[in-house]
Amino acid sequence: MKDSYMAEEVLITPPGKITSFLRPMDSSKLKAIEEMNESPTHLTSSLLAVAFLTSFGSSMLYGYNLAVVNSPAVYIKDFYNRTSVSRNGTGLDGEALTLMYSLTVSVFAIGGLLGSLMVGMLVTRFGRKGTVVNSTVLVFIAGSLMGFSRICGSPEMVIFGRFVTGIHSGISLSVVPMYLGEIAPKNLRGFLGLVPSLFICAGVFSAQILGLHEILGKEDHWPLFLSLVVIPTFIQLMLLPWFPESPRYLLIEKHNVHATIIALKWYRAKCNIQSEIEEMQEEQRSLSSVETVSVWRLILDPLVRWQLLSVVVINIGMQLSGIDALWFYTNDIFKNAGIPDPEIQYTTVGTGAIEIIAGLIGCFTIEKLGRRPLIIGGFLVMGFCCAGITLSLVLQVHLPFMRYVSVGCVIGIIAGFCIGPAGVPFLITAELFKQSHRPAAYTVGGSLNWISNFTVGFVFPFLQMSAGSYCYLVFCCVCLAVAAFVFFVIPETKNKTFVEISQMFASKEAVPETQCLGHLDQLKLRKMNGYGTLENGSLEFDSSSSVP
Repeated sequence: MKDSYMAEEVLITPPGKITSFLRPMDSSKLKAIEEMNESPTHLTSSLLAVAFLTSFGSSMLYGYNLAVVNSPAVYIKDFYNRTSVSRNGTGLDGEALTLMYSLTVSVFAIGGLLGSLMVGMLVTRFGRKGTVVNSTVLVFIAGSLMGFSRICGSPEMVIFGRFVTGIHSGISLSVVPMYLGEIAPKNLRGFLGLVPSLFICAGVFSAQILGLHEILGKEDHWPLFLSLVVIPTFIQLMLLPWFPESPRYLLIEKHNVHATIIALKWYRAKCNIQSEIEEMQEEQRSLSSVETVSVWRLILDPLVRWQLLSVVVINIGMQLSGIDALWFYTNDIFKNAGIPDPEIQYTTVGTGAIEIIAGLIGCFTIEKLGRRPLIIGGFLVMGFCCAGITLSLVLQVHLPFMRYVSVGCVIGIIAGFCIGPAGVPFLITAELFKQSHRPAAYTVGGSLNWISNFTVGFVFPFLQMSAGSYCYLVFCCVCLAVAAFVFFVIPETKNKTFVEISQMFASKEAVPETQCLGHLDQLKLRKMNGYGTLENGSLEFDSSSSVP
């Protein structure tokens, strides 16, 4: 006699709704479906194209804008001074000029904070892809302001343009990983989730290359240099609207079954689309409400406390790891190592190439190694190298060869950051939360990321003056603490569905999802409540009515 099981199937009715019903299923058919669900989904050209388009037109601009103001700094300050002379008859003193240029650099982070606070509202109203497409208008506004600033004789246009690009970067840093995390199958979520971080490194490298004196690093070219951000965004705007929206957003939030099926067929090749729809339905049933949760409700929700704490720690640790502060000291380290001043710019370009290589290593190893080894290993490497920089700077007065150790530590920090901490925090934020909580989680994580970024840039000069070479020990402690937190708290999420990941954080008092049936004549189906924990006896069906 064949074993019988109660199997839930999806019935797509003419009105466009999904209906669940129970019917018996023999063990051979159940086994076949389980094998189909476990088989890996291959990387399709559509998935790869979307990952490249969104990252090229959005994420890359973040890296580009981080580095673009370094090369033309002298020319921008001279423009500010000459504008002051033409307006007021006198130039700016040293403090005022430094203040204006510092505002030009730091206002990017202020815009990023504002953009990150808008993410939850935008993705709920426009969708994931829709937000990426609609936010491109900010890039064109910013590019026009910065590109025509010298013609108009307006430093304010440069500063406001930097602010607007910051808003766009604050939005894209959260929305792009969210979009890619939702369209990717679970066996490719790690690879696609690190593509944006790879393009961030490519953006930094592009700014370093174009900023060379032989290319755009001349006085006449700095407005063009700042406004080149419109080119990748224009390419994205022309192509990305042809691709579908996130299937999870379409089904769980918009209840559009037809569009969901079309999107899944677009992004998948030879896979069981029905099984993916069933997995989305499972997530939908596990939500206490399909409506998007606000940031305040997310903070007060005890069922996601550990997930939220994990996002807070890794996003703050990402910026307080010292990677941004490193650039304040890079030129001095290279100079102390005996590199001639004219060649330091080329050495800096070399560090950008190392970023890309490390990012590629992270992309192609994350699905094999998992998230935890990359982020723990990355923070450990950064922590030890921060300690190494302190040691080498202290000892190089007595031991000349320590100058080269400091250069190696700089390279180690960059490589360690780009392999894991640069991209995995954004990926983990998508994986630790389900549909209703994800936008609020990205708002929290993105806001803390930008606040920490601004804090490091503001505090580091004072920390350097007071602690000297020992300032990097602070970053060493942060890196080691974050690595320890990830090791003890955050589970491995590789090849797990969003529901399975949320169950890992369920409280110990929660009822297990699968229990042995106490009686053969009774089948109890327990519904998951608000977030990953289970309600007792929420649904009950008598098996005698369904099983022959």
